[in-house]
Amino acid sequence: MSQKRLLVPMLAVALVVAAAVSALAAASAPPQRRAFPKTKTVQQRPKRVNPAVVRRLRKTVWRWQAVMGVRRTFSAAPLHTPRALRYWRWQARRVTRLAGHPPHRYGWLCIHRFEGSWQDGADPYWGGLQMDRSFMRSYAPRVLLRRGWADHWSALEQMWVAERAHRSGRGYTPWPNTARYCGLL
Repeated sequence: MSQKRLLVPMLAVALVVAAAVSALAAASAPPQRRAFPKTKTVQQRPKRVNPAVVRRLRKTVWRWQAVMGVRRTFSAAPLHTPRALRYWRWQARRVTRLAGHPPHRYGWLCIHRFEGSWQDGADPYWGGLQMDRSFMRSYAPRVLLRRGWADHWSALEQMWVAERAHRSGRGYTPWPNTARYCGLL
């Protein structure tokens, strides 16, 4: 009978020790990977956005569309909505990507090689494609003319103005000698 009395407390102590060891092992072991990853919680988008940001994006889009000679795009979404922000961001990405690759780019770069610097402000021709006043007034949009002559425009803007002249039917004739050197005429 004394063995039975001794056995019960020994089993109780062994059980407590086993529970403590398993608790310590579980706490120090690295977490197990789940069979399925946790799903990400969807964050709420803000219901209103800053209309100044949307206006700036819209202004950028409209400016490049004017420089390229493309019709303006419009959105019916109010400027303070996420829908308008998404639309104008997408348009800004699209238009700046298009503006970065003007048609006949290599032709304009070849002409520029034999003409002046992109910031050349010497009278009577300005810019890297050496445009005169009448040429700029005829083919440059108001957006660019507000900033001055071609020496104040970027190289891309100058190429787009030349491209507008090319599209109008003039081709490379405003640069007869240089275009011949480049094999464009």
